[in-house]
Order: sequence, then C-alpha cells, then structure tokens
Amino acid sequence: MRWPGATARVLLALAAGAVLGLALAHWHPQAAATAAGIAQPIGRLWLSALQMTVVPLVLALVVLGVANASDAAASGRVARRAMLVFVAMLSLFAAYAALVAPALLSLVPRDPQLAATLQGSQAAVEAGAAPSLAQWIGGAIPSNAVMAAAQGAMLPLVVFALFFGFALTRVEAERRAQVIGLCHAVADTMIVIVRWVLLAAPLGVFALMLAVCAQAGLGVVGALAGYIVLQCGMYLGATALCYALVAVFAGRSPLAFAKAVLPVQVVAASTQSSLATLPAMLEAARDRLHLPRPVAALVLPMAVTLFRITSPVQYVVAAAFVAWAYGIELTAVQLAAGAALAVVISLGSIGLPGQVSFMATVMPVTQSMGLPVEPLGLLLAVDTIPDVFATTGNVTGDLAATAIVARRSTDAGDASTPPAAD
Repeated sequence: MRWPGATARVLLALAAGAVLGLALAHWHPQAAATAAGIAQPIGRLWLSALQMTVVPLVLALVVLGVANASDAAASGRVARRAMLVFVAMLSLFAAYAALVAPALLSLVPRDPQLAATLQGSQAAVEAGAAPSLAQWIGGAIPSNAVMAAAQGAMLPLVVFALFFGFALTRVEAERRAQVIGLCHAVADTMIVIVRWVLLAAPLGVFALMLAVCAQAGLGVVGALAGYIVLQCGMYLGATALCYALVAVFAGRSPLAFAKAVLPVQVVAASTQSSLATLPAMLEAARDRLHLPRPVAALVLPMAVTLFRITSPVQYVVAAAFVAWAYGIELTAVQLAAGAALAVVISLGSIGLPGQVSFMATVMPVTQSMGLPVEPLGLLLAVDTIPDVFATTGNVTGDLAATAIVARRSTDAGDASTPPAAD
C-alpha cells in the first residue's frame, strides 16, 4: 500500500478538519468550542514556525535575485532586453491582480461570522489599518534595517535588500562571491527548516481548519472554494492577456500564437512544471512560432529561471482574499505596495518548492499590506489545486516574452547572431 503524497496528505487533513469542525458545530456546539480552543494554539504554533523563517529567507532571496538578474543582463543586449521585458510584464500582471481581484471580491457577499472568527482578536483587526501615503513613503527606507527585520516590516526590509544587492554588484568579484555564497547557504538552510515544519503540515492544517470550521461553520468552506475559483480565473485571465501582449508588442496574430502554444500548454498542464516543459517550448518557438534560434535559446531558459507571470498574481490575490475575509478595505497605497513587492519577490523565488515558495512569498506581501497572516495556512493547503492553471499561464508568458524580445531584437538587428558580452 502506497501512502499518499505530501500534497494529498495536506488536502486530506484539510477535509478531515472541515468535516469534524462542521459536525461538532452542528451537533455539539459546546464540544466545538472546546475543540477549537485546543486546536487553535496548535495551528498558530505551526504557522509561527513557518513565519520565523520568512525574514532571513526573503532577505537572501532578494539579494540572490538581484545578483542573478545582474549576471543575466551582463551577458548581452538580448539578455538585457529580456530582463526589461520580464520586469515590465511582471509589473503589468501585478497591477492586473491588484485591480481585478479586489473588484471581483467586492461582488461576493461576505459571511460576517467568518470575519469574526478569522479576526480572533482586536490586534488582528488593528493590523489591517491602512497607512497614509506620507507614512508609506516615509517608511519605505528603514532607518534601522535590523529593527525592520525584527519587527517583520517587509517593505523596508526588501528595500534594504535591494540596495544591498545592487551595491554588491559593485564589490570586488571574489568578495561578492563570498557574500552570494553566504546568501545561498542562508536560503538553503531556511528551506531545510521550512521542509521540516511542512512535515507537520497535515497536523497544522487540520488544527487550523478544525478551529475555523467549528466557529464559522460552512462559511469558511464556501470562502475557500471561492478562493480556488478566483485564483483559477485570475490565472486564465493572465493567460488571455498574454495573447493581447503578443498582438500589440510582437506583431503576431493572437489566434496563430494560441494554436502554436497549445501543445506546450498541454504539456505544462500534465507536468505542472515549467522546467519540464522547456523542451516543448523550444520546439514551439523554433518550428511553430519561427522565432530566431539564438533569441529563443537564450531567452526561454532565462524565462524559466527568472520569470513567472502568475507569481505576482498569486501573491496579490491571496492578500486581497485575506483583506476581503477580514472586511478590510484595501487602499491604493496598500495595493501599490503589495504589487511592487510581489514583482521584486517573484524574481528571487523561482525554483523554490511549491509549499516553501507560498510561505516565503505570499506572507511578506500580505504583511507589507498591513494584513493578518493567520488565514495563510489554510490558503497554502488549497493553493495546490489551481497549480495546473498557474503552470499553463507561466509557459504562455514565457513564449509571449520570447516573441516580444525576438521582435525587438530583430528591429535592432540583434537576432541573427548570438549575443555577445558588451
């Protein structure tokens, strides 16, 4: 008999917690309150264990992301052009999520009992207080980076990491390599710790789901189902947006592009891995899209390494859902801060395991928007379901970006020969 995989175990724990919590809430309200009081500290303990790795992991990932982007941009004109396209597209999709997700959520009625259960304490409500524009600008650069890390202030911490990463590119190569090696070691160590904590994910998710369902009833189940539908819909919208970008910036027919990338999307949906889909993407770029081989051979591996269009969508949508569940009205400043941070973090998080990536990326974006992080344990459990749509969107974005870079490189006369360092 084979034991179910890690994802299946988490989903089974989620379902078991929901069934038990709903059953207790329906037939034994007093027992439900007792069970929630026992389960809630267990779930919070597991979530805190995940949260303790976020600051060092994000700091290391942002520095490494800047270093990787600098190395890629230094390889030639086509590579630099690709980096500009990647950042521009990530910014566009972050803005798309920041505008569309709250608008869609505002159309859905919210169960007040769900909000009351998730809030749990007055401190959680106060965490959602929106900063003014002057406060946001004044707090973007930390006066004390160590204090920002200690307080979990993610936006100033990431700003410091960006300064540190860019300054590191001006340091002597040997010393730079030592610091980058240290950052790699810190990131790898934090990932090991997160994997240890995730071994207890079925227990943590079971406890969180049991506590919430015992108090909120069916409202939380419907809310999580709505979250899954919202994520899938946003990923499909991002994929459709790629066709429009190809038409505008690559000068190609969206219908022809859709036919060319369809076999790649099928492979992506079946493997749920952009890296495993790379051979199919190279074949499509060469044989169906007829992109210059030097451009495709350089840009597509870069895209798989540095670029996922659905990453900022995932981070912002999760944060917007948390705000909706708590009844918090997001301001333009909060959305802008979350979207900007989502772009930066997405460049450094490529290659992380799925569940590790979720906590290392969604949690900082949620915190930067002044939102509570308690519901993220439940969102982590169900976020694997929309993954097939995310991978399909990512490979579509990879090919769209490559087509745009190829068009710009052809116009500039750089596509006929491999890029040289300059």
